[in-house]
Amino acid sequence: MAVDELDTRILRLLLEQPRTSVREYARLLGVARGTLQARLDRLERDGVITGSAPSLSPAALGHPVLAFVHIEVTQGHLDDVGDALAAVPEIMEAFSITGGGDLLTRVVARDNAHLEDVIQTLISLPGVVRTRTEVALRERVPHRVLPLVESIGRVAAK
Repeated sequence: MAVDELDTRILRLLLEQPRTSVREYARLLGVARGTLQARLDRLERDGVITGSAPSLSPAALGHPVLAFVHIEVTQGHLDDVGDALAAVPEIMEAFSITGGGDLLTRVVARDNAHLEDVIQTLISLPGVVRTRTEVALRERVPHRVLPLVESIGRVAAK
């Protein structure tokens, strides 16, 4: 999907001022409210905008430990294990991967003992052969999309 310069400006506002009204976005951008709404609808329909929920902090919710757990799965059980991971509330994300392991999960925990309990839960899932855990010490680059949006917008403007 092509993102043009106006789309880039819209996405920047959505990221920087997520609680602003559509009317105010239109005013800030100098476009008609209908134009803005049509762009937002297209960006949602095309899957560029995937939600509008608030961003929550697991650390602020009492789960400051972040780990990445690689999971090796018995051949033919990837879907079953993937489905079972959805039932573990401490799993924030899970991805099928290449390289070492079959799945990569982002896991949060209250403390190291809780992390061990979560890992034991994962090891006990049918189809899981082994896990390898890496504990994150400090976030160096927070999750972000704006630099990518701006890069795409610069290319579109050329």
